[in-house]
Amino acid sequence: MSSTSKRAAERGLKVGVTLFIRDGEQSLWENGIFQNCYFLVMLLNQSPAVERCFIVNGGSGDPAKAGDFLQLAPAPVIGLDEAMNELDVVIELSAQLNPQWAQQFSERGGSIVGMRVANDFIIDMERMVFKLPPGLVVTPVPYDEIWTLPAFADTCGAYYETIARAPVRVMQHLWNPTILERGRKNAGLAGAFEYQPGRRRWRLAVLEPNICTVKTCHLPLLLCDVAYRQDPNAIELLLVYNAMNIKEHPDFVTYARSMDLVAQGLATFEPRFPIFNVIGHSADAIVSHHWHNAQNYLYYEALYGGFPLIHNSHLLDGCGYRYGSFDPEDGALALRQAIAEHDGNLEAYRRRAQALLANLDPVAEANVAVYGAVLQSIVDRKRAA
Repeated sequence: MSSTSKRAAERGLKVGVTLFIRDGEQSLWENGIFQNCYFLVMLLNQSPAVERCFIVNGGSGDPAKAGDFLQLAPAPVIGLDEAMNELDVVIELSAQLNPQWAQQFSERGGSIVGMRVANDFIIDMERMVFKLPPGLVVTPVPYDEIWTLPAFADTCGAYYETIARAPVRVMQHLWNPTILERGRKNAGLAGAFEYQPGRRRWRLAVLEPNICTVKTCHLPLLLCDVAYRQDPNAIELLLVYNAMNIKEHPDFVTYARSMDLVAQGLATFEPRFPIFNVIGHSADAIVSHHWHNAQNYLYYEALYGGFPLIHNSHLLDGCGYRYGSFDPEDGALALRQAIAEHDGNLEAYRRRAQALLANLDPVAEANVAVYGAVLQSIVDRKRAA
């Protein structure tokens, strides 16, 4: 038995989660993976199986200069050198591990979990086909286990198992409003984050990142335009965010100009903003679309505030207004249903959302118990090997 395994057997586990800290300004709202890291550490802090947890800096940035990015950090930040001797388990999440470091960590008895929270199969295939910079998902890191989310089990489960040569486990997605509410406070926003009924014509927001094909604005544009053709008095404005990288593309320009909303000057294309700077202020509802990416913080944030969410996810337990995945006619029907019914059914909508979100809470007893038991089983398996 290695020294690491002996220490782990005598006390609770010391666990680190990787976070990519770079030079320059960063924001928790740049992408979901930073928030994934924080929510996971938040859970680990509650686990009886864990003595102490850390954020492991896997980037080249100086944590002392990270400013607001680490303001909400739920654990101390350590470097890889300290992590080598301090940790029993490292969870690779926001920053990928150097294979040589990982091999040494494994040889001294440490356990390595790779946590995958994006549709890496589709993302990786796009990188290969379109000659984009590689993502380095395929590495010789000696993983003890790969964790992924229910949204990616079908598309990516076998992919991970094959390329990582490690067992794959589907884990609960985690979210609560801590980061959202702190972001609103830091932005100086007063009042509650909640839907206000009463508007006759809705302002719609599309907030897909438009980075790869799993989440883009194309289908939401279509369904909003169909709804507008059916009832021009229902929609006041359509705001398409995260659109600066595509709004000048000739094919997209042609695509957008084919729509009545655009021709009538009722659609605008905007940069990226946190949801709390959009919904409630500039928009009343969110229209969304995914392809094999059915769990998103955007959904949870909208539901938390009681805002109408028009979506095609099968993993929201009946919350929001769901339409057939690639059917703009059905999407328009869902949008018009929301406009007609949301104000009258608001309390029931909020109750369903609260039930869903309670199951995702990182500090919920059931989630803490499952994650802790799984971590302990990984360490025990490594110890017995």
